[in-house]
Amino acid sequence: MRGFRQFDAPVSVVITIDRDLADDTVAHFDCGAATYGLVLAATSKGLGCVINGQGIMQSAVVREHANIPEDEVIMTCVAMGWPNEDFVANDVVSRRVAVEDDVSFVGFDD
Repeated sequence: MRGFRQFDAPVSVVITIDRDLADDTVAHFDCGAATYGLVLAATSKGLGCVINGQGIMQSAVVREHANIPEDEVIMTCVAMGWPNEDFVANDVVSRRVAVEDDVSFVGFDD
């Protein structure tokens, strides 16, 4: 449920594209690249960010509160603020397989 509240972050950046571009997959890629760049830049300044798709699950609510016009499509949201290192969920560490177990590199020297 915290995701629907943007993790109680003080800032929620709502990423949109013009509705005329909704069927343009390159626009979706560009939107993702811009979001990624925003998160990297914020992180480099010490901010914490969560790219949060839950914002689009309640797009009518987001649209109303952020005054987003109907000619814009909400793509995703980014919760942004100062990280709370003491929050218990931040202690969760996911287990991952080694890259070499899932990826084959062809054409590269060792």
